[in-house]
Amino acid sequence: MSEKDHKVSRRQFLTYTLTGVGGFMAAGMIMPMARFALDPALKVGAEGDLVAVAQVDEITEEPQRFNFKFEQVDAWYTSEVTRSAWIFKKGDEIIALSPTCTHLGCTVDWNTNPDYENQFFCPCHFGRFDLNGTNIAGTPPTRPLDVYDLEVRDGTIYLGKPIRRG
Repeated sequence: MSEKDHKVSRRQFLTYTLTGVGGFMAAGMIMPMARFALDPALKVGAEGDLVAVAQVDEITEEPQRFNFKFEQVDAWYTSEVTRSAWIFKKGDEIIALSPTCTHLGCTVDWNTNPDYENQFFCPCHFGRFDLNGTNIAGTPPTRPLDVYDLEVRDGTIYLGKPIRRG
C-alpha cells in the first residue's frame, strides 16, 4: 500500500482529537463525582465497635437503666448519639436489653405499672415484656425486646449494637 492510502484527512484528525480530549475531560469530571458518591459505601464501617457502659459491680438482679453515648458517622456527617440499655444479672449472666418497644418504638420502663409488677411496660400502647424481655401474649408487641451485643472486659461492660430476637 502506498502512503496516500493511509492518510488521515483533516476532518478525521480533528474528530479523533476532539473525541479523545472530550473523553479525558468527561472522565476527569465524572471520576471525582463517582468517588464522592461511592466513598461511604466503600469504607469499612465501625459497626462492631463496643462502648463502655457500666462496671460489673454496679449491676444487680434488678434491671437498671444505663445511658451511654457514642459517635456515629453517616456518610460525611459525624454526630453524637445517646442510647440506653436495661442491664441486670441473671445468675452469672449479664443481660442488656434495649428499651425500645418492638411494637411502635416507644420506650419501655421497668416495674412502673402497679398492675403489672416486675415487668417491662410500654405506656404508649400498654405493651408488656417479662424480665427476659419476652413479649407477653395478648399485648401489642409481636416479638421480644432486642438484646445488646455485650462483652465484659476487666470489670467493665461494653455494649455494641442491639440484636433483633424473634
